[in-house]
Amino acid sequence: MATTPKTAAKAAPKTDLSPAVFGVEVANHQLLKLAYEAYLANGRVATATTKTRGEVSGGGKKPWRQKGTGRARFGSTRNPIWRKGGIVFGPSGEENYTIKISKQSKLVALRQALSLANEAGKISVIEPITTTGKTKELVGVLADNNLTARRILLVVDEKTPELVRASRNLENVELVRSTYLTVYHILNADKIAMTRPAVAAVEAWLGGEK
Repeated sequence: MATTPKTAAKAAPKTDLSPAVFGVEVANHQLLKLAYEAYLANGRVATATTKTRGEVSGGGKKPWRQKGTGRARFGSTRNPIWRKGGIVFGPSGEENYTIKISKQSKLVALRQALSLANEAGKISVIEPITTTGKTKELVGVLADNNLTARRILLVVDEKTPELVRASRNLENVELVRSTYLTVYHILNADKIAMTRPAVAAVEAWLGGEK
């Protein structure tokens, strides 16, 4: 009977996380809110469009003569105040929803988000994960580390094809490379599992600028 290969990802001993990254003081949540909204806005695509009176088909004939009818004058049935008429000030599909935020502000927001997560006990440090790409193996790793939350953020230093394949079918697990962490990922996670190399990469990335 074939046995499933063991995966090396036992929970690591208690690790002292850098206070410059995981222990900063968060005076208020304004910057976190801005960074969160910027992530959503920058991923938004302007797909909604409406037609103006010049783009709606029909309406070439004047509905009735200009004078003598007792009714208000109209030149087209595609007037915006008519049913099936054009839309005034509607979306054109060319809207730009981008919210710009400086690089320094992004780094500060990331430190704040990680500090809040660490304070809430959401962050777990685990050993590097080795897998052949089977989902069952990754499920075993999560179970061994008591990671059974509804939304788990798995942070690794390198996204290997095997890890991507193993996590692809787990709807409650999101695999993220350490240097691609965002405030959105951190705040939306119920549990954050970081491998030792990922912790080192995050501290090297975010710990350089105070």
